[in-house]
Amino acid sequence: MKGMYKMDNRPIGMFDSGVGGMTVFKEIIKYNKNEDIVYLGDTKRFPYGSKSKETIIDLTRRGIEFLIKNNVKAIVIACGTATSQALEILREEYDIPIIGIIEPTVNYIKENERLKNIGVIATTGTIRSRGWQDAIVKANSNLSISYKACPLLAPMAEEGWTDNEIARLTIKEYLKDFKNIDCLILGCTHYPLFKNAIQEVLDSEVEIINTGEMVFRKLKEMLDKNDMKSEVKDKANYEIYLTDKETNFLNVAYNLLEDNELVDEIIQVEI
Repeated sequence: MKGMYKMDNRPIGMFDSGVGGMTVFKEIIKYNKNEDIVYLGDTKRFPYGSKSKETIIDLTRRGIEFLIKNNVKAIVIACGTATSQALEILREEYDIPIIGIIEPTVNYIKENERLKNIGVIATTGTIRSRGWQDAIVKANSNLSISYKACPLLAPMAEEGWTDNEIARLTIKEYLKDFKNIDCLILGCTHYPLFKNAIQEVLDSEVEIINTGEMVFRKLKEMLDKNDMKSEVKDKANYEIYLTDKETNFLNVAYNLLEDNELVDEIIQVEI
C-alpha cells in the first residue's frame, strides 16, 4: 500500500573537480528519473590529481559543506582523487551518507570470480595514494593488479579532446604496458569520456569498468534500504553549480548527455 513507504524528496548531492562527475550523473539519471540532483564542479581549482592530500581534503570538505547547505540527503563524491584521499577522513566528520567511486567498484570485482587480473588507470594523486590498489588487495589478496597514472587525460577531457587523434595516441601510449588483464577500471570519472579510444586499444574481451555504473548500484541500494527514495514525478530537477563558469564544461556535458535540455542553467558559486 502507498502509505506504507516513506519518501525523501530532498536532492542527491554530487561533487567533482570538473566535468568528469557528469559520467556518474549520466548513469544515475539513466536508471532513476525521480531523484533531484545538485551537482557541484570545482572547475576553478581543477585538476585535483596533482594537488597535495591536505589540499584535496580541504577542497572536498568545502564541496560537502556546500551540498549540505543545499539540503541534500546523500552525497556522491564523483571524483577518483577525492575518493581516494579524502572520503574516509570526511565520513568521520559528517552524519550524511557519502558514497565514493572505489568501494562500489571493488565490491563488483569481488563478486566476479572471473576477474583475476585487474588494470587500473587514474590520476597521479590517486595512484600515488594507493587508494585503488589497497582496496582491491584488501578485498582479495590473490588478485593481480597493474596500474598506471594518466595525468593528461582529465585535462584533455575538460577541453573536449576525447575522440580525436591526439586522444587515441595518448591512450595507446598509456595502455601499452597492460598485458593479459581481465578488466580495466577507469579510476577517474573523466576517463569514460575516452571509452571509444580505450576500446580500440584493448582486447575485446577486456571488460572496461565505468565506475559511474557501480556508484549507481550502490546509491540505489542505499536509497531502497533506508527508505530515502523520492516520490514519482514527471520531471526531476537538476541544479548545476561551478566555481568557474569560464570552462568547456557545458559543451562536454551536452556531448556526454546527448540532451541539451537536461542542463538548463549553470550557476557560479564560491566554496
